[in-house]
Amino acid sequence: FQGIFVLGLPYALLHSGYSGLFLIILAAALCCYTGKILIACLYEENEDGQLIRVRDTYEDIANACCKKLPPKLGGIFVNVTQVMELIMTCILYLVVSGNLLSHSFPYVPVTEKTWSVIAFVTLLPCVFIKTLKIVSKLSQLCSLVHFIIILVVMTYCLTQMHQWSWAKFRLSVEFEDFLVSVGVIIFSYTSQIFLPTLEGNMKNPGEFRCMLNWTHFFACVLKTTFALTAFLTWGEETKEVITDNLPSFLQTLVNLCLLTKALLSYPLPFFAATEIVYACISRGNHPNYRSPLFALGVRGSFLLLSLLMAMFIPHFALLMGLTGSVTGAAMTFLLPSLFHLKLKWKKLSFFEKSADITVFILGFLCSIGGIVCSIKGLLEVFG
Repeated sequence: FQGIFVLGLPYALLHSGYSGLFLIILAAALCCYTGKILIACLYEENEDGQLIRVRDTYEDIANACCKKLPPKLGGIFVNVTQVMELIMTCILYLVVSGNLLSHSFPYVPVTEKTWSVIAFVTLLPCVFIKTLKIVSKLSQLCSLVHFIIILVVMTYCLTQMHQWSWAKFRLSVEFEDFLVSVGVIIFSYTSQIFLPTLEGNMKNPGEFRCMLNWTHFFACVLKTTFALTAFLTWGEETKEVITDNLPSFLQTLVNLCLLTKALLSYPLPFFAATEIVYACISRGNHPNYRSPLFALGVRGSFLLLSLLMAMFIPHFALLMGLTGSVTGAAMTFLLPSLFHLKLKWKKLSFFEKSADITVFILGFLCSIGGIVCSIKGLLEVFG
């Protein structure tokens, strides 16, 4: 929940004002709710009324909901959406790496895109990652670096408390900018694609709902505190990546820490995306699809794809907003509520049905609006 994309939240507040604070809280509540109903779709009651886990993945839920459609169409759609979100996450890591390097070494005559290529070269060993054991070790280091970054930024902001003013918040906001901010905020909470695996590996799955409540609560508090203190410090001068606002003596240090975090974070979504694709392809009977060389080719292709996309769309906040509006909204709001209604309709109360329908409608409207505004923003930049 506290990934590198938290750095875009102060920029979201710049364009959403007071409503942005409300959105951070609302998004936490809605994401917590959809996480619970998604896990509920994994279970069915047996003859004795006991809940039994009959499904294991998001794909299994989708296939169960689409039995009357062509075989496994639902699972294919979910897998495509998951891969899109994971690859977009990888692209964002490359984009932010290029941005951080260019701001850390402004006197070096190298463009931001070239810096992204340099960062990409350091990620080439990812094609040889075969298990989560290596990824988990990198993620541990990533968490430590993230703690240092947030501590430094928050400490600096607190030293500037004498400059804070609530007048920096907007009472009225531009509708298009507001919708882009919605996408950024949603994307900072997305975790649904990992929840079925997480719940299935818990020592006591019965504590899942309690765990989800507390993690979303603390994530909401931390995100709100970080975004608020950073925005109150810089106001209208808040940049897409908040660390760009830091004074030069801190900026280089923090940017290098962020670069380390981005590069250490890259293997997890990259590994997850390539594993989904490889698993789908290798289900065929052709022996070549299961060869190590073919797996290497899949990972290499995805690595190259993330670089090409990062080169063509080098705009952190707009890309994050577009990703949140497309895949984030679908996986976080639309599909969980739709699947819950489909699988549990006869057992849901009127209030639960109304809640699911409301979440679906809100997710759909935010998704459509965010997509239109993010694409328009990207077209204006390229225009």
